[in-house]
Amino acid sequence: MTELDDDALAQLDAAVAGQVLDRTPGAVWAVATDDRTHVGAAGRLDAGGRPMRRDSIVRIASMTKPLTALAALMLVDEGRIGLDDPVDPWLPELADRRVLVPGATTLDQTVPAERPITVRDLLTFRMGLGYDFSGRSAQLTLGPLAAAGLVLGPPTPSTMPTADRLMAIVGSVPLEHQPGSGWRYHLSAEVLGVLVERVTTERLGDVFQERITGPLGMHDTAFAVEPHRLDRFGDCWGSDPSTGVLAVWDTADGHWAGDPPLHSGGGGLVSTVDDVLRFGRCLLDGAVAPDGALLMSPALVREMTTDQLTSEQRLDLDPEGREGWGFGVGVQVGTDDPTAPAGSYGWTGGLGTVWRNDPARRVTVVVLTNQMFTDPSLPLAIADGLRLAFAAVR
Repeated sequence: MTELDDDALAQLDAAVAGQVLDRTPGAVWAVATDDRTHVGAAGRLDAGGRPMRRDSIVRIASMTKPLTALAALMLVDEGRIGLDDPVDPWLPELADRRVLVPGATTLDQTVPAERPITVRDLLTFRMGLGYDFSGRSAQLTLGPLAAAGLVLGPPTPSTMPTADRLMAIVGSVPLEHQPGSGWRYHLSAEVLGVLVERVTTERLGDVFQERITGPLGMHDTAFAVEPHRLDRFGDCWGSDPSTGVLAVWDTADGHWAGDPPLHSGGGGLVSTVDDVLRFGRCLLDGAVAPDGALLMSPALVREMTTDQLTSEQRLDLDPEGREGWGFGVGVQVGTDDPTAPAGSYGWTGGLGTVWRNDPARRVTVVVLTNQMFTDPSLPLAIADGLRLAFAAVR
């Protein structure tokens, strides 16, 4: 039976709290097994000095992506869409795609797409557009996408286009690679969220509430912070570009204060440590809710949390090829990373958060901070939290 070592948990608490004192405004962290949950919190929630607490609400950014994937897979499970169905009937903006030729230097150097974009392509981030982590492509489309009004960089919900406008923008540029042939970050999740909305004819937040956050008791997970919850919501910090000094990037009455134009499937949610734990434990249990209801088939959960990429495509995500991608989650395929045991899965949020499940030991680890990442590497508070949390498992 998996147990947690008390001495190791004390080391975890001291290390993350120490990083908070040195460089991160606030953090809340948790490690959970079937029998026990350990939670710690340190630092401040906002510039006014309110303390970070277990029930503090933070911006989880790209940790939204796994929920969007789960919502889409629930529709697959119901037979309303198929994994290998073309998305054209619901997303006509993506029909008859053109694709940049290898080595293209202008957007008019294209050939026809060899096949339509499928639901599977969106779930595995292989639709043909997005951020290139590897730096091996010219990323010709990002400039025109930004110029057309698509927000790139940290999520800013209040300035996002509507779902229909998003699709018009995405459909205005050629694909960077043939559908299914390469991995690119983020945009597939935004498009997947719109797909869920059009199939269900509901807004994504309502789909989440009916199908995921409501059944799981994730009452603080939403695309905006309601007024009666604002006392638990605070600031998000970033580094000032000119000085490198920490500065408040978004306040509690900022981007998440009202219902946004787009319910961003790629990065729009706020949540708490306990809500994220509920989501993680649900996946470990094969999509079983606390009341015993089955959200979708355990077989689809296994497929969701299994690497779907080729060895070459994994290099688009991780230059060392140790991390793959399932359906909306990163999947660890290497064995030498103490912050991510082999077979573990989960994802990070660029505004300072991470969640990982270790299915072999049935362990869930969550670290939430209120400081955005400055580069692709994990901040020390998060890296120390993951490493020491997994080390505490016996």
